[in-house]
Amino acid sequence: MLTDQIADMFNRIRNAVQAKKRVVEIPASNLKKEIARLLFENHFIAKYAYVSDSKQGVIKILLKYDESQVNAIQGIKRVSTPGRKQYSKSAVVPKVLNGMGMAIVSTSKGVMNDRDCRKMNVGGEVIGLIW
Repeated sequence: MLTDQIADMFNRIRNAVQAKKRVVEIPASNLKKEIARLLFENHFIAKYAYVSDSKQGVIKILLKYDESQVNAIQGIKRVSTPGRKQYSKSAVVPKVLNGMGMAIVSTSKGVMNDRDCRKMNVGGEVIGLIW
């Protein structure tokens, strides 16, 4: 039984990128859908779709490659774990590669990236980093 579903999502994406796969399938949850939405809006993935099945559903993510087969996702890292939550105030939300990457933050106003957190002046749990 998995205890950290977000780490499993990040590992599946990381493994698919290393294996040069085009599509990765992840068991769905509302938080994972929001993370996939953020990745799509910030141009880290090409497309995503929720597919309903008899259980919890599946999120299909189409990974984004350029013409020389270099993926848009160079690295993905889990920051906050179930055993050690990492919270951050809006002023000190981590910047990833001076703005080239993105921090995924779960706030009281929903899941958002680090730039939106600073703009809306909200902090929260830092879920992960992607660059």
